[in-house]
Amino acid sequence: MFSFTSIKEYHSFLADHSDGCEVAVVHYLSAIEKNKHLNAFLEVYANEAIQRAKELDQQRKEGKPTGKLYGVIVALKDVIAYKEHHLSASSKILEGFTSIYHATAVEKLLAEGAIIIGRNNCDEFAMGSSNENSAFGIVRNGLDENKVPGGSSGGSAVAVQAGMCMISLGSDTGGSVRQPADYCGVVGLKPTYGRVSRYGLIAYASSFDQIGIFANNVDDAALCLEVISGQDNFDSTVSDKIVPEFSNEINRSSKKYRIAYFKEALEHPSLDPQISASIKAFFEILTKKGHSVEAIDFKLLEYVVPTYYILTTAEASSNLSRFDGIKYGYQSASKNADLTELYKQTRSQGFGDEVKRRIMLGSFVLSSGYYDAYFTRAQQVRKILSDQVNQVFSSYNIILSPTVPAPAFNIGEKSDDPIKMFLTDIYTVFANLVGIPAISIPLFKHSNGMPFGLQLMVSHFDEVSLLALSKEMMQYKQHSY
Repeated sequence: MFSFTSIKEYHSFLADHSDGCEVAVVHYLSAIEKNKHLNAFLEVYANEAIQRAKELDQQRKEGKPTGKLYGVIVALKDVIAYKEHHLSASSKILEGFTSIYHATAVEKLLAEGAIIIGRNNCDEFAMGSSNENSAFGIVRNGLDENKVPGGSSGGSAVAVQAGMCMISLGSDTGGSVRQPADYCGVVGLKPTYGRVSRYGLIAYASSFDQIGIFANNVDDAALCLEVISGQDNFDSTVSDKIVPEFSNEINRSSKKYRIAYFKEALEHPSLDPQISASIKAFFEILTKKGHSVEAIDFKLLEYVVPTYYILTTAEASSNLSRFDGIKYGYQSASKNADLTELYKQTRSQGFGDEVKRRIMLGSFVLSSGYYDAYFTRAQQVRKILSDQVNQVFSSYNIILSPTVPAPAFNIGEKSDDPIKMFLTDIYTVFANLVGIPAISIPLFKHSNGMPFGLQLMVSHFDEVSLLALSKEMMQYKQHSY
């Protein structure tokens, strides 16, 4: 019987099985069917995944070179373009749309032998913290089907959590990889802004968005990051820095790190007492292992969420203006409407409530009379945060914090209170505001049976340290899910 623990062990399995890729695909298709009630997949590419698996098996039989992700089964969040496949951002407004090109990240996955098995459900246009905002229904947490999986990449997190793929790609604008990874008990990595090309990623907030990775372990996340990172002529914001061999570098590190944590984050009234106690106890383990852990002041914690939502909604109101139903996607059936009315009806009917809320908020903060009061001030706070984080990293290697203030909550629990929903992002949006890499690793278990993790943040482009310490910390993990 096929089972998966890591890409390295999977590749050892393939060496002993001439039809190993096909066996793996059949296994995951069965798992997807078994767990379809979780609603993690919007579409499954069953026939073509089997066909590609057969082709890869044949290539190996013929002695042809295999890639770093040879035969690895990958799922894609429904905001990442896969040529000649549907792409909807889980929204009615993109009804019937088919991508005409690959996202650069997808192209790199395929070049290294990956098999794309399907597209994952998500919050509409990646706007949400619970995966309750999709036009195609909510996603359920595989550990407790009455609880949310987190958002916006909830489907991608559940796909890995419930064993429906080996790794999955999501997008992280303010925590949309790390927060669902925390709720689902898997690894969730957000690289440095610019480490991975955004070409082919449907934009929410362009100066925040980054493609991220869900995996069962740090080694698999490192290998995937190694593959999808690097230069791209189609994205002017992508870095031209040499991409390290993350999968090798993290195994060579034996460094003892200077670790900081924000005192205000661990003392925040919204933080669940069990999460606070578990993280503080874990600090003691790290100290015993030779790392230093120190509290530092961070007086701006209360400003990060409003700053984030002012800036991201402003960018969203601009980015989403292109979805008007004229050239592609959903169009209102009204026959008597003039062009302006057609736009109004199409966008009113095509977008969900949360997307419309954020478009209107963004339009408001950019409007005459309010631009300086909100948008300009938020940009100033962002600059202060960037300066402050650079100062922190001049003295420390790593910043630790909770990933979320509380474990996964019940479906519908926060739906009527957008502010409560926004505050679930209080610990994750900071990394996006300043562009640094961050990861959530599943270390703990709450008394209610649900997992929760620890978030690590490092300086720009220092993913090697981020992944190396994360891998070490996972050795101290006391629970499995």
